[in-house]
Amino acid sequence: MVHLTIHLVWEAKLAGPVQFRWMYPIERYLRRLKSYVRNKARPEGSIAEAYIVQECMHFCSRYLHETETRLNRVQRNYEESGDDHSHSGLQVFSRAGKPLLGKKYEELTLTEWAQARMYVLENCDEIRMFVE
Repeated sequence: MVHLTIHLVWEAKLAGPVQFRWMYPIERYLRRLKSYVRNKARPEGSIAEAYIVQECMHFCSRYLHETETRLNRVQRNYEESGDDHSHSGLQVFSRAGKPLLGKKYEELTLTEWAQARMYVLENCDEIRMFVE
């Protein structure tokens, strides 16, 4: 395994960043195409038929405005833009989301508290004149 690190460094120098030669997205897409196979005697026909069906459903779902489809579904952590959820009038806190795994609160460490304070100071337009 020690010898592997030498080859990894050589490969990175030779081929460049890994995201340009990474096969994971292609393998995921091939897995999706492979899942379309229903008739193992003629896999190409099954893949072509399922792909056409998927494209047709995707095209038709763009015109179904009253029906919930994959394209117009509300996001999982979407929260209405009502002001009753906001604890502050500042713009930086205007987007509140629902908790994903119940109501769990954690105490911030001093480092995290300082990072949160710097984020607010750098990104909130309402307090820019006080910072300057």
